[in-house]
Amino acid sequence: MKTYDVAAYVWPSYTGKEPRAYQFWEQGIGEWQSVKSAVKRCDDHILPRRPLWGYCDEADPEVMKMQIDEAVKHGVNVFIYDWYWYDRRPFLEQCLDEGFLGAPNNEKMRFYLMWANHDAGYLWDKRQPDLNETVWFGTQPRDQFDAICDRVIEKYFKRPNYYKINGCPVFMIYEMSNLVRGLGGVDRAREALAHFRALTKRAGFPDLHLQATVYAENAVNVSGVDAARTGSTRDLVRMLGFDSATHYQFVHFTDCNRDYLEILPDVQREWDRIRETYDVPYYPHISVGWDNNPRFNRLTLPIMKNTTPENIRKGFEMAKAYADRYNDVPLVTVNSWNEWTEMSYLEPDDVNGYGYLEAIRDVFLKGE
Repeated sequence: MKTYDVAAYVWPSYTGKEPRAYQFWEQGIGEWQSVKSAVKRCDDHILPRRPLWGYCDEADPEVMKMQIDEAVKHGVNVFIYDWYWYDRRPFLEQCLDEGFLGAPNNEKMRFYLMWANHDAGYLWDKRQPDLNETVWFGTQPRDQFDAICDRVIEKYFKRPNYYKINGCPVFMIYEMSNLVRGLGGVDRAREALAHFRALTKRAGFPDLHLQATVYAENAVNVSGVDAARTGSTRDLVRMLGFDSATHYQFVHFTDCNRDYLEILPDVQREWDRIRETYDVPYYPHISVGWDNNPRFNRLTLPIMKNTTPENIRKGFEMAKAYADRYNDVPLVTVNSWNEWTEMSYLEPDDVNGYGYLEAIRDVFLKGE
C-alpha cells in the first residue's frame, strides 16, 4: 500500500518554558491562556472548545511521547514546526527541543521547520490584540540570516528524522516579502539562499530543498527598497530558486466566512492554478478550520462553518487524489496539529472527539 507523508503544522506556544512569552501570556501556560478564556460570541459559534488531552505542556517529553504515538497511529507522520527568530535569537524552540526531540519515541516521526518570519505584534496578547505596534520584526539582515542557517543545519538538519526530499532537508519559508526585504532585495536574497545551499551541501547533504508558502498571488516588493519594483509569489519562487510550494492556511487565499463545503471548490481551483503556472511541484494543503476569536474579546470574522470531521474528510480525499495524480513525493500539509486559537487543529476536543484524526486515518491508512 502507498505511504503518504501527512505533515501537520505545530504552533509551539503551549508551554510556559519560553521566558519571552510571558509578555503575551502572563499566566505562564503559553497560549492555553487564550484558549481557556474563549467564549461563544454569536449564535452559530461552536465555542468554547476544550482539549480532551487537557491543557498540557507540549514541551514535556512525556506529553509528546503520547502525542507522537497518537499522531502516527492515525496517519500523521510528519510535524512541521513553526520556527521563529526575533531580536538576534530563537523564540519558542522549547516545544521542539525539549518536547518532541526529548520524547523517547521521537524517531517514529519526521519533522521539519517552517521559518515563520512574520513580524510579531500584539495579536498574541488578548489584553490588546488590536494594538497596531510591532514587538519584533521578522525581517533579518544577512548576518542574522547566516546565523539562522548555521543553527538549523547543525541543530536540526543532522537529526536522523529530519524530513528530506530526495535526501535534501526541507526548509519552508513563510513570508517571501519579509525575506527579500530583510536581505535587501532579490539579488541579495538569492545570494543568501545560495550560501545556505552551499552550507547544507558542505554538511554532507545533496542539496537544500527550499519550500515556499503561497498566499494569494498578490504583488510583492521584489527589490526590498523600491516599492515600484513589484512581482508576485510565483515570480519570487522562480527568481530565488525555490524547489516546491504549499499553503499554510485556506484563509490566506479565499473567503473563509462560509461553509467548509463551499470553500473546497475554491481550494481545488487554487491548487490547479499553482500547478499550471508555477515551475515547481505544489504539495496540496488542507486546513481544518478558521476562527480566530479565542484571541479577541469581541467578535471577529471570518469564521469557517460546518467544519465537521465528515466534511474535513472530503478535503483529505481531495488532497490524496491530487497527490496520487500529480506528485512523485506524496506530501500533504495540514493546518494544523494544534492551532487552538485559530480553531484549526487535529488534536481531539470535546465537540468532535477524535473525529479529525479518524478522518485522516480513514483516508491515508485505509486498508492497513
